[in-house]
Amino acid sequence: QVQLVELGGGSVQAGGPPRPSCAATKGIYRSNCVGWSRQAPGKGREVVATIYSGGVSTYYAESAKGRFTISQDSAKNTVYLQMASLKPEDTAMYYCAARRRGCSTRPDQYDYWGQGTQVTVSS
Repeated sequence: QVQLVELGGGSVQAGGPPRPSCAATKGIYRSNCVGWSRQAPGKGREVVATIYSGGVSTYYAESAKGRFTISQDSAKNTVYLQMASLKPEDTAMYYCAARRRGCSTRPDQYDYWGQGTQVTVSS
């Protein structure tokens, strides 16, 4: 069973855009999809970016296009979410999730979840 651990959230004012990382305790095999979702207080969970099969394809939600970059370091079993041009509305708990087959824009279709890391953007 894959276990995911997120690190690297924080506050933008603390210095530099956060780059959350997602480390898998077991290998994220090439047939897996890894995605980053977020959930702001009082809102539903939204898939903001996915990466499939070690980087063969990526997806970004409209809210993330041009500002977020998802990447994978297979040697480290780690997926990153580079964030830029952050806005207060990006404040949310960010979750890493993995799906055994293919990617999905629906959070409820992912098989494994991390515990989440908080990203806070102050205006």
